[in-house]
Amino acid sequence: MSTERKNIVITGASAGLGEGMAREFAAKGRNLALCARRTDRLAALAKELTEAHPDITVTTKALDVTDTDAVFRVFREFRDELGGIDRVIANAGLGKGQPIGTGYFEANKQTIETNVIGLLAQCEAAMEIFREQEAGHLVVVSSVSAVRGMRGNVTTYAASKAAAASLAEGIRAQHLSKDTAGIAVTTLLPGYIESEMTGRANKTPLMVSGEKGAKALVSAIEAEKAKAYVPWWPWTVLAQVLRFAPLSLVRKLS
Repeated sequence: MSTERKNIVITGASAGLGEGMAREFAAKGRNLALCARRTDRLAALAKELTEAHPDITVTTKALDVTDTDAVFRVFREFRDELGGIDRVIANAGLGKGQPIGTGYFEANKQTIETNVIGLLAQCEAAMEIFREQEAGHLVVVSSVSAVRGMRGNVTTYAASKAAAASLAEGIRAQHLSKDTAGIAVTTLLPGYIESEMTGRANKTPLMVSGEKGAKALVSAIEAEKAKAYVPWWPWTVLAQVLRFAPLSLVRKLS
């Protein structure tokens, strides 16, 4: 693991995985820059974290990642307020979707705009700062669903997360040289972790609590591996099964 990343930006931090990771990093004494669309929930979270951990700085801003100009502005403001950014966790995402061709193009389009275009803006903004600093850690939150095409309501979501994983890998490849050794890129591929998004899905024995999932995510982030399935067990194994299974079997599982 590299030196401690003190100043951390988390997008989509008002609920779910982002909120859980914010709590875990606050307990580790990290300064946090939290952004999301729901500012009331951000404010409540910031108050909770600073009261529990008075030695850390928590700053918040409203951000809809589909407003790409705002992404660049907010990231730069966070950098200036904290005196630098050590890690950006590109977590903001959308899980809505409907089967292709059933008249719900707008819902599927919103998922792509948030999870692909919005993510691209986050990566661009983060990497501009990291390249100027010659140091930083970009974390892209993808999904195990990125491994294969999925049917039904998950089709567009899975495709967007496959794009996320590919984008992160390409950025990582760009920064493997000695000249950019201070910049790390991690792709997280969570399985079933309880959150607002997964709350709409069918319950499964593979689902872990939000607290357990957040701890596993933070552990993987701190290790700064290139790619991590979260939780490690059973998703590291199941992802390989999904990768090579016949599509007829994948269809039953999705």
